[in-house]
Amino acid sequence: MATYSRFLGGAVKVQYRQGDIFLSASGTFVADSGRSIFLEQHLEQRGKHNYFRWEIPYPYIHRIECLAQSSETNGDSSSQLARAATASRGAVDPHSAADGIDSFPPHRKS
Repeated sequence: MATYSRFLGGAVKVQYRQGDIFLSASGTFVADSGRSIFLEQHLEQRGKHNYFRWEIPYPYIHRIECLAQSSETNGDSSSQLARAATASRGAVDPHSAADGIDSFPPHRKS
């Protein structure tokens, strides 16, 4: 089951663990395989079009944050939706899903 499919097609910023450090990636959420998520970022350098694509496995994801769209007229709607989602999940920590952010505990080695 695709856990993060609600972010599909949107601009997101993902904080993920690579070894003992945390890295960030931002781009368009293009796919969710059920085991990994895929981000894509298009850019132009020196007149040449390039793109980057990240595959981030679920266990490495620390946080996903929806980036605000410039065409969005009401900035409070995303934070209201995040608070409603937090309340529906019964979350105790008010910062756990603020402004479209999903946070997960650090990965523990077995």
